[in-house]
Amino acid sequence: MTTVALVLADSAVVTLALPDILRHLDATVTQVAWVLIAFNLVLGFAAVPAAACFTKAPPRILSAAGIAVFAAASAWCALAGSIEVLIMARCLQALGGAFALIGCLELLVEEYGERRGVSAWVTAGVVGTAAGPFVGGLLTEAFSWQAIFVVQVPFAVLAVPAALAVRADPVVEPDRHPPAIRPNLTLLLLSAALTAALFLLVLLLVEGWQRSPATAAVTVSVVPLAALAAAPIARALQPPPWIEVATGCFLIAGGLTCLALLPSAHLAWTIAPQALVGLGLGLTVDRLTSQALEMRLPRPRHAGWTIGARHLGVVLGLLILTPVFTADLEDAQVPAQEAITALVLDAPLSPQAKISVAQLLGDDLSAQQGKVPDLHGAFARLDLDPSEQAAGAVLERDLNHQVERAATHAFRDSFLIGAGLALAALLTVVVLRKQAIP
Repeated sequence: MTTVALVLADSAVVTLALPDILRHLDATVTQVAWVLIAFNLVLGFAAVPAAACFTKAPPRILSAAGIAVFAAASAWCALAGSIEVLIMARCLQALGGAFALIGCLELLVEEYGERRGVSAWVTAGVVGTAAGPFVGGLLTEAFSWQAIFVVQVPFAVLAVPAALAVRADPVVEPDRHPPAIRPNLTLLLLSAALTAALFLLVLLLVEGWQRSPATAAVTVSVVPLAALAAAPIARALQPPPWIEVATGCFLIAGGLTCLALLPSAHLAWTIAPQALVGLGLGLTVDRLTSQALEMRLPRPRHAGWTIGARHLGVVLGLLILTPVFTADLEDAQVPAQEAITALVLDAPLSPQAKISVAQLLGDDLSAQQGKVPDLHGAFARLDLDPSEQAAGAVLERDLNHQVERAATHAFRDSFLIGAGLALAALLTVVVLRKQAIP
């Protein structure tokens, strides 16, 4: 279960570390985005071919080999000295992760029986997916972005002998069932929608609102906590499966819509929307995954289709949302700069002080073109008369509020598109429920 959580957490674990990776490896925004895209793309495409290998070799051998490759690639990620090397290491991580995920499913079923084994596999995946940004943010703040990969190595190394200890025969069942297209389609669309919550939200917190990775990590911990709370709620209410999934899709859409309409940059405003997203995640992903696997043989192949749908959905979300919020950030720069100019002109400072502020801010805004500016450096270099320092502090606060408002607005369209993807997933449940979710 730990291995499953580790591999699936890696789909988003580096999100809060992306700004540090960008600076440390002197990369572009597009290159850094590929640190996420490459892992999910390779995992999405490798899952089904990896599953086919389990008809030819014992699951414990393939699982151990996949985990070992994942461990070695994690160490390579930590040692990467360039963005190109990091992306290559992430691809190798995903390839090993594909074999590890499929193999762990078979080993869990061998140990606990089909129902408990599949349930444990699904639960570990949900927890890993939701908790990835939280864990990555804490490690980045406490140590460095490399620590994200370093801590994975010992866990993966210890999992290799554990996998080898489970005796399971090769999967010899013939292909008896076609892929469960509709549950997997719903998973794909939901994964694309969840990218807005697990990727864009943390970027808004760190880059838009200038919060530290640790603060952002604690803030986004609401999502995994709410996801864990969803299962007991569903057991208590016992709704029909399709109602449970439809409700989850609706909650995710609602949470993302609320994130698009945040009234201010106060962290408290994000709590309720995240709780909705987390509850929706807990109600949908495990149910849909179980539906896609239930009574379908051979099990590894159908697990491969499910893994592929989830991670190609993440790639779809990144490819749709990244250019939208990037363009919106660029469009927001001119009105934000005009508002900053107006605030400087209206500030109760001497003309000379205003000129100094304008020059320093102009230099910083030019240097930080294409991203949300951090204005603190300009004020740190500003030499104000003691009688004007209080007014300077007020001006800095007002300018930061203006930048936060501009950043919040720039992410609005992307969150709304994410909500639209969740509603599209809802349509696949409601319109096609008889075939998709009995």
